[in-house]
Amino acid sequence: MDKHKMMQIRRDLHQIPELGFQEVKTQKYLLEFIESLPSEHLEVESWRTGIFVKVAGKNPVKTVGYRADIDGLPLTEETGYDFKSTHEGRMHACGHDFHMTIALTALESLANDPADNNLVFIFQPAEEGPGGAEPMLASETMKRWKPDIIFALHIAPELPVGTVSSRGGLLFANTSELFIDLLGKGGHAAYPHHTKDMVVAGSSLVTQLQQIVARRVDPLDSAVITIGKITGGTVQNIISESARLEGTIRTMSPAAMEKVKIEIEKLTRGIEIANDCTVSKDYGSNYYQVTNSEKLVHQFEEISKELEVTYVEASPAMTGEDFGYMLKEIPGFMFWLGVDSKAGLHNAKLSPDEEALNVGASLVIKSLNEL
Repeated sequence: MDKHKMMQIRRDLHQIPELGFQEVKTQKYLLEFIESLPSEHLEVESWRTGIFVKVAGKNPVKTVGYRADIDGLPLTEETGYDFKSTHEGRMHACGHDFHMTIALTALESLANDPADNNLVFIFQPAEEGPGGAEPMLASETMKRWKPDIIFALHIAPELPVGTVSSRGGLLFANTSELFIDLLGKGGHAAYPHHTKDMVVAGSSLVTQLQQIVARRVDPLDSAVITIGKITGGTVQNIISESARLEGTIRTMSPAAMEKVKIEIEKLTRGIEIANDCTVSKDYGSNYYQVTNSEKLVHQFEEISKELEVTYVEASPAMTGEDFGYMLKEIPGFMFWLGVDSKAGLHNAKLSPDEEALNVGASLVIKSLNEL
């Protein structure tokens, strides 16, 4: 693998981050690269702003899938790179530029020297939102080329280069966005009895939501409800007629997610009665948990050792990843790739070490050949 070529691809992609289902330049770049490869064994199909690439195997008995996500985040970059984002307020702050580069490198290698089995590379849009995995899974192309097993990677800033991490079973949580709007009646601060104060109602709801985790969810299960943003009111002496809460729900089981949402419905009905107001809710994007195949993770661990890459057992995390929808239907796994960055994921200063590109590509190529 040409280290400098990989670095250039990563830097090209780093400069053009785009939000979910807006990855027009990114798709064009990927397609141009794919079109430069030997086409004898390749079939290529676009899906919205994503891409499927099938590589015919030499003696196929199954199909192995590999997924790379391609979208960026709504964040203003602060890395100081001379190849920083050229899209104002957009950044590859979750490492998807790395993910795509590794996938393209593996695809180039296997287009020139196919594996025994059929391979399907999936360049998936909208992982950061609103979610591309679930609709891509339902596409006609996926139905025709559906892999028998599938895997993916995610960069891990906290791990050193040359280290990977995964685990059999649950790796990432179920997640859901949460948006709650409260509507009452505004008025003068001196006459609160003529109003229906939604700042008070919203504040009360925030504290009550925490009771769901503390008193409604099995303590041997896990759940998190975070309200990260509250808006309401205009000036200090006007009682607000509206308020909005924005947050996230994370659970370690689908049953706990269902339980949390049932309890939210109960609490909001109570807020409506107690405050004589109306409450509306939107759960936004929902991601299914990432559950890894024990057998495939063990095989991946052995492959890592053969390449003299350090394998570390991962702990389950409340991180969300829509790759979980693919693993719900197809046996597979996701692994963390160490990239040694002081700044973490979704941070404007995320600076992964490009030495990790070769480690990731080597692992993916060998895994596609041997899994």
